[in-house]
Amino acid sequence: MSDLPAALGFSVPLVAAPMAGGASTTALVAAAARSGGLGFVPAGYATAQVLAERIAAARTEGITFGVNLFAPNPLPVDREEFGRYARLIQAEADAYGLDLTGVAPVEDDDAFAEKIDLLTADPVPIVSFTFGIPETGVIATLRRAGSYLIQTVTSAAEARAAAEAGVDALAVQAKAAGAHSGTLSPREPLPDVPIDELIGRVRRAADLPLIAAGGIATPEDVATVLDAGAAAAMIGTVLLLTDESGASATHKAALADPDARGTVVTHAFTGRPARGLRNRFTDRYSDQAPYGYPALHYLTTALRKRAAEAGDPGAVHLWAGTGYRHARSEPAEETFARLAAKL
Repeated sequence: MSDLPAALGFSVPLVAAPMAGGASTTALVAAAARSGGLGFVPAGYATAQVLAERIAAARTEGITFGVNLFAPNPLPVDREEFGRYARLIQAEADAYGLDLTGVAPVEDDDAFAEKIDLLTADPVPIVSFTFGIPETGVIATLRRAGSYLIQTVTSAAEARAAAEAGVDALAVQAKAAGAHSGTLSPREPLPDVPIDELIGRVRRAADLPLIAAGGIATPEDVATVLDAGAAAAMIGTVLLLTDESGASATHKAALADPDARGTVVTHAFTGRPARGLRNRFTDRYSDQAPYGYPALHYLTTALRKRAAEAGDPGAVHLWAGTGYRHARSEPAEETFARLAAKL
């Protein structure tokens, strides 16, 4: 398993997590590669055309990179619960002149088929999946196109299923990770297992190279997961304050706030479990929100955008892993160098 970095063309076993929604810029992907690691172009929430533009931009950097896709794993929302929740959070929307009570649920698959067509016609070196395991036909098609395939998993059972589907490697994500969990069963509680222990469980379940993710924020964390059997460590939250990060100013300020109240796993913003900084919205609505992705994501998108623009962190999805205190305002290459110090 230790040959994963060489197989993917990077010299330092560090991977910049794909952070959809703006945080993972082309500059950040390039900084990861120039640090000897690997970066991912995020496809989530983007049209196939926008993804094509992002891929083209990454190629101009002359680097190896991957593309991360949200694979279909439907989590339909109950319409009555959706309407109840929309009325409940209308109090937040009122501050920004938004009416959520007449919004209909949107259920889509993030244009998955169109993105697969793009990546088949114009292959990239690496493709990773989260939220769901693609059908074996999709996996076979991308493999024929020459892409190396990585599946996000959160348990040994998911690892076995991914291995049987035919992927090349696994991104093993612990509960400590920031932003959305890649769990295949989002209505069930996330396994509360330390990342090094989770790596051990997955190694026994699937004989594939492993990338560790979730709460990795220090050189010691990196050394721990590599000692546990991971071939590389994936970092995300510690990159959010870097110069190359596309995170909003409101998000960055909240991460740097010494009075931040820690993190919480919530489905209040998107209908799918995700870890972020505690704020007014998570306190008020985490216990009231129904499950339903992407319906809740679309319901709250305009509210979150307006709040971020207004500098109101109380109604923004402040995605962050448990290691957020280690994020620094600096060039990303310095972050990579610091985390690689004990290798």
